[in-house]
Amino acid sequence: MNSLKPSEAKEDLPEVEVREEDQMLINEFGRLNSRLHELQADSAALKEKIEHLDDATTELMMGGDSVRLKLGDAFIDCSEDYATEFCEKRQERLQAQMDAITAEETTILERQKALKKALYGRFGAAINLEE
Repeated sequence: MNSLKPSEAKEDLPEVEVREEDQMLINEFGRLNSRLHELQADSAALKEKIEHLDDATTELMMGGDSVRLKLGDAFIDCSEDYATEFCEKRQERLQAQMDAITAEETTILERQKALKKALYGRFGAAINLEE
């Protein structure tokens, strides 16, 4: 079994033995923290894409009748209405993905809160579960 040594945390803390179930909770917290960081990065990328699509939709409202829509590496000529509809549908799909990410982040944060409560209750200041 592992133990947290007072010299590693603070001099006045008693030594606390780390049980297997404690280590499993610590590992779960670490995995959740990694996943949370991944989700935050994904969320930032999606927000940027949504903003770009919103900007494109705004530009389309000011543009002419024929526009060029980029799909992959190619551009296609299409009407303003078609391009606007395309951008709006794309925004809706991205927003649905964003909502799913937000829901998963909320679930992770709730579980981390419960893990922090249990682990800080057992180890006190001898463990650091912050960023």
